[in-house]
Amino acid sequence: MDKQKANGLEIAAWVGWDWADKQHEVAIQQEESAKVERQTVAQQPERLREWVEGMRARFGGAKIAIAIEQTRGPVIYALMSYDFIVLYPINPKSLARFREALRPSRAKDDPADAELLLELITKHHDRFRPWMPDDQRVREMRTLVEYRRTTVNEQGRYAKRLKSVLKSYFPQALEFAGDLTEEIAWDFLTHWPTLEAVKEAGEAAIREFYLNHRCRRKTIDERVNQISEATPLTSDTAVVAASVMLVQITINQLRCFAEAIEKFEKRICELYADYPDRDLFDSFPGAGPVLAPRLAVAWGMERSRYQSADEVLRFSGVAPVTEASGKSKWVHRSYARPKFLHQTFVEYAKQSVVQSTWAKAYYADRKRLNHSRNDILRSLAFKWIRIMYRCWRDRVPYDESSYLTSLQRRGSYLAQLACEVRLTEVCTESPD
Repeated sequence: MDKQKANGLEIAAWVGWDWADKQHEVAIQQEESAKVERQTVAQQPERLREWVEGMRARFGGAKIAIAIEQTRGPVIYALMSYDFIVLYPINPKSLARFREALRPSRAKDDPADAELLLELITKHHDRFRPWMPDDQRVREMRTLVEYRRTTVNEQGRYAKRLKSVLKSYFPQALEFAGDLTEEIAWDFLTHWPTLEAVKEAGEAAIREFYLNHRCRRKTIDERVNQISEATPLTSDTAVVAASVMLVQITINQLRCFAEAIEKFEKRICELYADYPDRDLFDSFPGAGPVLAPRLAVAWGMERSRYQSADEVLRFSGVAPVTEASGKSKWVHRSYARPKFLHQTFVEYAKQSVVQSTWAKAYYADRKRLNHSRNDILRSLAFKWIRIMYRCWRDRVPYDESSYLTSLQRRGSYLAQLACEVRLTEVCTESPD
């Protein structure tokens, strides 16, 4: 079958995709065919994957062009991971005007909108810019950082379960063992799953345990005293025996999660080691070994993907959504967004508060005005995305001093706030 070339790509089939809360309406037209095929895909990850794999098999892995509204971030994020799919994100205003031109009544119907998207892309694809997938290395790294985060979340969930069990029969362990996501806590509870067991171990064994885990001597003295003075919460052997079993099982699961996280991090580090833009993403204050690779795959290496910072802000859901009806107008956060991408930018904003002078100043100023923590971090992420876009587009690493100079030159209030923070830090560090 001859395939039409669009933006230098051979396309075997064109697809118009209209998103909805419960199901997606899809219109498909094979190249060299006037017939339009209509399908419905349920709004479930499993059904979406089935549809994609079916299209891959049907067209032998040839390129398939999909036109979809640009605001439908989660669906775009799911589809863009497939290398044979060429995405054409359509601005909602473009679709609305096209619909109005063909239907003066402005009536909106999902199946018909899918056909409108199909018609728009088949007849005017030269006017739209395709969303090109990144190379295999970037896609692998993107998948790995997401899997790592999912595993960390699971580890946290099991740590909460462990905490809940300990509270029911051995609450002192929350102090004696420390952070339940750390190896020292698992080793402590493996050695001494009950208060009776740790008391029978003796002071020498307890001190040796803490020394082997590099605890401070002052902390060790405090723990030894606490253990000697502690009294059991319950003496019900049935409760204690069952709880100890669950504790040991949960610890084994936590160790498995830790091993998986270590493997993910090792592979991510290998891929990120020779990443072309590594210096750029390492330059952002607070990024570190975890968030720098996440930021790298969030932006990707294809510079033609975004033409402005506003596109990234809308796609990630960091930009607020404004709705208006009659004389009413309200602004709220975006609910239709790629969750992990949004999370990456917000979590980076949180870390930047520790390392960036102006970010720290901005956070403190908004807290003074009684803004909520989440609102501040989203607002800070908004600012960081604009900065990152400029660095990413120009391939220039971020420089804090240059940005502060720019703020001063523009007369930004952040420049004054940053100076006050710097002055406070200098006075705090002064020996006087």
